[in-house]
Amino acid sequence: MSDFDVDLFVIGGGSGGVRAARIAAGHGAKVMIAEEYRFGGTCVIRGCVPKKLFVYASRFTDEFEDAAGYGWSLAKASFDWPTLVRNKDAEIARLERIYRTNLERAGVELVDSRAVIEDPHTVRLLKTGARVRARTILVATGGYPVKEPAIPGVDLAITSNEAFHLEELPRRIIVVGAGYIAVEFAGIFAGLGVQTTLVHRGDKLLRGFDEDLREGLTEAYARRGIKLALSRTITRIDRGGEELVATLDDGSRLAADQIMIATGRRPNTANLGLEAAGVRMNGNGAVFVDGASRSSVPSIYAVGDVTDRVNLTPVAIREGHAFADSLFGGRPTSVDHSLIPTAVFSTPEIGTVGLTESEARERCDVVVYRSAFRTMKATLSGRDERMMMKILVDGASDKVVGVHILGEGAAEMIQLVGIAVTMGATKADFDRTMALHPTAAEELVTMRTPLPRA
Repeated sequence: MSDFDVDLFVIGGGSGGVRAARIAAGHGAKVMIAEEYRFGGTCVIRGCVPKKLFVYASRFTDEFEDAAGYGWSLAKASFDWPTLVRNKDAEIARLERIYRTNLERAGVELVDSRAVIEDPHTVRLLKTGARVRARTILVATGGYPVKEPAIPGVDLAITSNEAFHLEELPRRIIVVGAGYIAVEFAGIFAGLGVQTTLVHRGDKLLRGFDEDLREGLTEAYARRGIKLALSRTITRIDRGGEELVATLDDGSRLAADQIMIATGRRPNTANLGLEAAGVRMNGNGAVFVDGASRSSVPSIYAVGDVTDRVNLTPVAIREGHAFADSLFGGRPTSVDHSLIPTAVFSTPEIGTVGLTESEARERCDVVVYRSAFRTMKATLSGRDERMMMKILVDGASDKVVGVHILGEGAAEMIQLVGIAVTMGATKADFDRTMALHPTAAEELVTMRTPLPRA
């Protein structure tokens, strides 16, 4: 008789944990998964899915304005925030039901409870006090937003979690940060007509992205009416009547109805029992894992944001799938984190894959192709918004090592471009691909003249 109740116990019902549980069960493993909140995790419940719905809502403002140039006369549009939130909530509830159903169909046992680790093979369910013995434990608890720095009054601010459930749309908002979340929510609120100020300690948005993308988005946001308080930090937040007042490091004060802190996230590992089980973590709380997602304790693994490797939903899913195939499917699988297409759903949006120009210059004799142009749609709409495309090529091998796009449809384009770059396409491969006209994407295969060498 086995000493274990289950072959695999998964802590966390987000994207990575759910994928691992389903695949492991499909390989014949007996699997149990515990989730203390709602199945779907950050992405589905309070992350990329509801955020993208909000992005769609925010872009209708542009569409209504652009319609006039194409002969449409529209009555003055109005927006109702509660309707958007209500419809978003209904969609999230639908998706959670699908997650549960798919797990049950796969034969996974679902537990609605917080679970903590007592030793390398024992998990305790806090809801009932029951203990489960597992041959293998997978930690997939994701991350959570933090309000940093810990300035006076920071508790008056919200994070992205609360932004999805505001009872009313603020007239004015201050967003603090310049990463994915800050940039995307600034674009969302501005598109919905909110007076938006973005405060960031640096001089450009999106640290770590290609410089042309950073500069292009910074300029585009300024044109869209988003007030950029760059090279500034908030030193305190006070309540003044019905409004909040942020004091900046230069002594200036900004008033708003809401202040949203989007300066970072931390791995969700507190009080999980990891330390007691001997699992090694870094100072940020991330679980150290090897290439097979195994922690310092042989029976405990971790995938997704809780490892703080690459904090993106598709990466967590791939890691969870690889873990299950390797451990239960007899197919050792590793995840390559070196080449990951990604998007920022700002307006205009960003799509990027591969090396930035500065990274490429450190690794090869890079040849740069870049084009900036007004899209066809803008010729009649009159909108002052340009598109930028950039291809980075290794001069020695002709291999495309990076592609960066700023503009409408950038995310959809970069997913497809990512296939070519992952396959090792060369600039000659791009050049011999027939253009599809008229599209913005055809520029990717028609750029022939490189920029002068630096």
